[in-house]
Amino acid sequence: MPTRTKTAVAAGRRKAGSVAHEAREYTIDELAREAQSTVRNVRAYQDRGLLPPPVKRGRTGWYNHEHLSRLRLIGSLLSRGYTLGNIGELLDALERGHDLRQIVGLEQAISSPWSDEVPRHYSLPELLRMFGIVFSPRTLAKVIELGLLEPDGLRYRAPSPKMLIAGAELSKAGMPLDDLLKVIEGLRANVQRVADEMVRLIARLLDRYGEGELPPREDVPKLAETVWRLRPLAMMAVEAEVSRALEKSANKFLGDRIAQILEQMQR
Repeated sequence: MPTRTKTAVAAGRRKAGSVAHEAREYTIDELAREAQSTVRNVRAYQDRGLLPPPVKRGRTGWYNHEHLSRLRLIGSLLSRGYTLGNIGELLDALERGHDLRQIVGLEQAISSPWSDEVPRHYSLPELLRMFGIVFSPRTLAKVIELGLLEPDGLRYRAPSPKMLIAGAELSKAGMPLDDLLKVIEGLRANVQRVADEMVRLIARLLDRYGEGELPPREDVPKLAETVWRLRPLAMMAVEAEVSRALEKSANKFLGDRIAQILEQMQR
């Protein structure tokens, strides 16, 4: 494929991914959960004018990714010691000196979901059918602790249905669920460490402007585009390294077992 065509395809994918994230809508409960905030905070920020009101359809207010980005930005500023009054002044200054949509666009490039996977709800009977076993209270508590399931009323929300489905298939294939959870727990810690290092490399793009300093107005769209371009490359690098490690482990452990079986057959 010609380089120009590849570039166009990559840009199209980035645009499609961005549009998909922007098109997703949230109820106030979903928005608060996604931003790791509370419904009370969302309403308080709206009352202070820090968060735009939702779009009303019928009796339900619907929020989009711009609301999510703003809510995450507010949370980040609060964690750095800003008061709500300070944040209001900062947002006002941004709107006067910078195009706030560009700043939000940069924040979206950094913090928007790195997967198009949509969370799904499961009832307990559905989970039991998927795994073909009865969850012990201890096992279910461990699943919740790892964030694979989140209690939501009488159901459970799975942030990553793919992870849940993979776990169910492995469990049905004979892998003890408790052992599988231990593997996932270890994997989570190691993957998070690698992800932190990878994202720190991307964060250096902002370090050149000084800590806490806004980039020049003309640089903001370029930074957002650069981050969008680096995201899939980071995913590719991590995926390639995980594939290499799995191949090495498969040859090391499963290859030895196959060799032993062949040896026994020859005898």
